[in-house]
Amino acid sequence: MIKIGLLSDTHGFLDPKIFDHFQSCDEIWHAGDIGSIDVAEELALFKPLRAVYGNIDGQDVRLTHPEDQVFHCEELKVLITHIGGYPGNYFPEAENKIIQHQPGLFICGHSHILKVMRDKKFNLLHMNPGAAGKSGFHKFKTLLRFDINKSKIENLEVIELGLRGSLEQM
Repeated sequence: MIKIGLLSDTHGFLDPKIFDHFQSCDEIWHAGDIGSIDVAEELALFKPLRAVYGNIDGQDVRLTHPEDQVFHCEELKVLITHIGGYPGNYFPEAENKIIQHQPGLFICGHSHILKVMRDKKFNLLHMNPGAAGKSGFHKFKTLLRFDINKSKIENLEVIELGLRGSLEQM
């Protein structure tokens, strides 16, 4: 079993509470719009990091992190990309990637809207952790934490870090 901390859309800001919430995690996954190579490096020093670049990321992030990550975690095939959409409303490029790779878990960011839902058409679980940064239209900074046990997602938790513009816990 592997414990995952999932975040997206930090936009160059790392709330210090992230480290408390991800202390028990084995890996951190970032679904793009990292915003600064410093953010990625700080996360990678804390825990093993898998990340993709997003549309706001500069060349430093793009040279270090790919547009997509496709890999197996335990027995579960995972696809991470930044701009994805959601079941029934995927961006065409994301849907093509889903068809090509046939993941059991599809992760994206970009919308700043936390969403976890089953996609029966493609037989996968879709996750968007919302936004963990303080830039954007989201009201609350959010993360996801979960376990992967063989091919199953278990113990999924939604974590609110507080209001977007605040360092204080709600």
